[in-house]
Amino acid sequence: MADRTARSLLSRLLTGAILILAFGGVIVALSTWFNGLSAAREAYDRLLLGAANDIAESIRFTDGTPMVALPTSAFELLAQAPDDRVSYAVRGPDGAIITGLPDTPLTERARSDGPIFFDGAMQGEDARYVDVVRRFAERDFSGIVRVTVGQTMIARRALAVELMLDALVPMLIAGAALIILSVIVVRGAVRPLGRIAEGLSRRDPYDLTPVPTADVPREIGAILTAMNGFMGRLDRQFGAMQSLISDTAHQLRTPVAAIRVQAETAIEEPDATERKRLLERLARRTRSLGTLLDQMLSRALVIHRTDSVSRELIDLRQIALEIVETRDHEVLVPDVEVELVIGDAPVTVAGDEFSLVQAGKNLLTNALKHGAPPVRIGVSEDGGRARLWIEDAGDGLSDDVLSRFSERFKRSTGSREDSVGLGLSIVAAVADAFAGRIVVSNEGDRFRIALDLPAAPEAET
Repeated sequence: MADRTARSLLSRLLTGAILILAFGGVIVALSTWFNGLSAAREAYDRLLLGAANDIAESIRFTDGTPMVALPTSAFELLAQAPDDRVSYAVRGPDGAIITGLPDTPLTERARSDGPIFFDGAMQGEDARYVDVVRRFAERDFSGIVRVTVGQTMIARRALAVELMLDALVPMLIAGAALIILSVIVVRGAVRPLGRIAEGLSRRDPYDLTPVPTADVPREIGAILTAMNGFMGRLDRQFGAMQSLISDTAHQLRTPVAAIRVQAETAIEEPDATERKRLLERLARRTRSLGTLLDQMLSRALVIHRTDSVSRELIDLRQIALEIVETRDHEVLVPDVEVELVIGDAPVTVAGDEFSLVQAGKNLLTNALKHGAPPVRIGVSEDGGRARLWIEDAGDGLSDDVLSRFSERFKRSTGSREDSVGLGLSIVAAVADAFAGRIVVSNEGDRFRIALDLPAAPEAET
């Protein structure tokens, strides 16, 4: 398939080059033909004019009667075109034929005595004529004598064809050389495509590393850059899928086994009080497992959507409002009220609503689990940066946790049993996807953690 594609591209480029050369050749041929006709007409018109002038100069008068002794020089000039027929006529002031052929045409003449060229017919063939005037003021004769000489156009056309061929033959040789050079140049230009296709065909199906763009033409480099971007997104999708599969296999094995053991123990426990304690512990394990599954799926969806869903303009106030209005936090910590702090002006970013909501929920969950009330969620904008922040009265995160934001299943020593260590890695993934960052600060007795993103241009105006 790669070879056929390369040949097809090569043939298209060569066909285009040949068509351009052919079109240019047609234009040059037409130009050469018309230039040849013009040159041939000018050359043979001069011969006609010379012959007519020679005849006019040979006119003499005897007893007031014009006499013509046809000069041989006139016919020697016309003999330059041996295949052409010749016609001539010498006419007096009244138009009467003095000598020559009566069927020689005569053109209308204005007051000018200069030579006049015109086209006509000669025994059914196209011919070219010239009409010259010689004015006399003799004692026995006063008036004009008109000399008309004509010639068919065989020699003219032959000269035009010869001139055209003389110009076209070198051009055809040059065109053939250009076609050969075009083949060499085009083959060299498309050769990198063959190397790229060969390299891709040898790759492992799971090898999505970028294709090198060095030493390739700029146009092919642009295609490779776009393809590398696509393969990068595909690699991240595969990575997310493989991480989900491996994490599910690794992380679910222990809690599922523990739940099975605790369930079997509770079934066999005869003491009601101990059975109740075992069931409560089993319920906590089950909730922890549900949280684990939710966060694993959320993380996989966030990574998937960052590459597959187009960016939209989103008001972070709506994200904060949705997080509070869903009231998921009331299930986690029923007795803690979350305060919403948003202003009147929109705080707009370019992102994905689902991913931003998941990041905000995880920040809020982390504050409720590890912080202290009162807890507030809000948005702000400063210096072209938009922030979705969570604030509580706790001590904040340790330096060890802050240094491992993006690592999965990493928990601090003070983490509760139902903490699975995925929340902050989800926030870090969202920040990376939308060119953002995680910003933490301690102001007095308040700890604030924020998802900091570039503000959209509409928000800056």
